[in-house]
Order: sequence, then structure tokens, then C-alpha cells
Amino acid sequence: MKQKYIDYSKIQLFWLVTLRVAIGWHFLYEGLTKLINPNWSSVGYLLDSEGFLREFYFSLAGNPNTLAVVDFLNVWGLILIGLGLILGLFTRISTIAGILLMFLYYFSHPPCVGFKYALPMEGSYLIVNKVLIELFALCLLFVFPTGKRIGLDRLICRKNKNG
Repeated sequence: MKQKYIDYSKIQLFWLVTLRVAIGWHFLYEGLTKLINPNWSSVGYLLDSEGFLREFYFSLAGNPNTLAVVDFLNVWGLILIGLGLILGLFTRISTIAGILLMFLYYFSHPPCVGFKYALPMEGSYLIVNKVLIELFALCLLFVFPTGKRIGLDRLICRKNKNG
């Protein structure tokens, strides 16, 4: 499927790229802090899960080999998604991967009535929390891509057109 060229105004492009880089920084930072912490593991987060996917998250935490894979994928997924968004490199793949990761985070700890962490606290409110907002922002970046305009995807596209 050939992607249609979208002509953005300068201010639209500026804010879309700013949003992309800010989300990329957040992903990269989260991944790097987990990477440099030798004691970090997702086990506590997974065992604190609520909602209809609770048993799935518990099963991930319950097997040491699976947990090691989950931890590796989480850390390197965050780092690679972050770098992709910041650099504008493979932005479509990075955006889709970020959306999928945010869905996993959201469904692990959904801010719904009846769950212990559903009480209003910074960044987590009833139904809508900061994870869902970042997920929606990634959806916006998927619909309004910028990597081919400002990013390393531009160089890849140019090379593919000439090759």
C-alpha cells in the first residue's frame, strides 16, 4: 500500500515532530533506567496486575525463563522504540511497537473502579490515565507520520527511490 504524501504547515510539522521526540525520549529514558539497574525486573509490576488479563500477566511472572525474556524485550523494546522515534528511523514500526507496548501496560493496570490502584493519583484517573494518553498520542503520530519529512526515514526513502 503506497502511503499518500501529507503536506503539513511548518507549525504542524514542528509540533508533530516535537511530540514524536518527546515520546521517544520518554521511552528511551525508561528503557535506559531499567538497563542500568542490575536489580530491575518486571516481576513486581506483573504480579500487581488487575483486570481481565491478570492471569496472563501472572503467568509471565511465574516462569523465570519467560520473565527473563519479558524483561529483555521490555528494556530493549523501550530503548529501540525511543531511538526510532527520536531519530525518525523506522518510525512506522516504532510507532506500532509503542502502541502495542502501551496497550500491554494499560491492560496490566487498567484504571477502573474496583481495582486497588484505581483511586485518583498523579497520572492515573478513572479510565483515562497517562498510559492511555501516550497511546493515543502514538496513534496520532501513526496517522500523521513525520519520519519521512524530518528524520532518518527521509534518507531511507530517498535511497529506495533512487535504487
